[in-house]
Amino acid sequence: MIIIKTKEEIELMRQGGKILAEVLNEVAKKVQPGITTAELNKIAEDLILRKGAAPAFKGYRGFPFALCISVNEEVVHGAPSARELKNGDIVGLDLGIVYPPELCFSCPFSSGSCGGTPGLFTDSAITVAVGKIDARAEKLIKVTKRALEIGLEQIRPNAYLGDLGFAIQSYVELEGFSIIRDLVGHGVGKELHEEPEIPNFGKAKTGPKLKEGMTLAIEPMVAMGKYHIIKGKRDDFAYETADKSLTAHFEHTVVVTKDGCEVLTKL
Repeated sequence: MIIIKTKEEIELMRQGGKILAEVLNEVAKKVQPGITTAELNKIAEDLILRKGAAPAFKGYRGFPFALCISVNEEVVHGAPSARELKNGDIVGLDLGIVYPPELCFSCPFSSGSCGGTPGLFTDSAITVAVGKIDARAEKLIKVTKRALEIGLEQIRPNAYLGDLGFAIQSYVELEGFSIIRDLVGHGVGKELHEEPEIPNFGKAKTGPKLKEGMTLAIEPMVAMGKYHIIKGKRDDFAYETADKSLTAHFEHTVVVTKDGCEVLTKL
């Protein structure tokens, strides 16, 4: 079932989304050659807690960190470690938060029976360069970011979910890249992952119709080579391209409005 959010819930997601955008922006500024992915994770978690939110990913399906950090051929879900970033790498930073922070995975009162306000989830991702990268990698990042913008431009009441995927896929393939097909966007808000699944490919005029008040995480994942993926070898969580080609990932949490959509995870 696709959950329609109330005005009060959307306002909380708006507040949480702003915190998430601020944290992700600060973490991105710290990306440089020599820093470890574990250090970036600590920066992210410290900032989340300092701003009065809670990390959504930590503890989710056994993931022990606040931030997913995926490097080069890693598509998503990379686990932070002692790995140092190198000049020429590209890095996906994927972050989710809960706001207000009363809802947490370890709390026996996570249903809200403690009397606190149940937390709501927002989710966002960006891909950034480490030092100087080559022109092809720069284009990959630019195209993936634009693909997200194109997807968001399709959102309005009574549009079909398939319209988003069709528009994103058409643009990405025209630019000479591939859309990852085994991983998708999703509804978000009361849970980190809600219905519907949101593929970044497909046919226009197919799938559910969008309605005002839906909250969605739109997240194109783009490969420089072919779209096939495998489980990564560095950790138990990451996925990577089967042909080891570079990938990029951008994501925003949005709410469907009467005129289109509002991006909740922006500065």
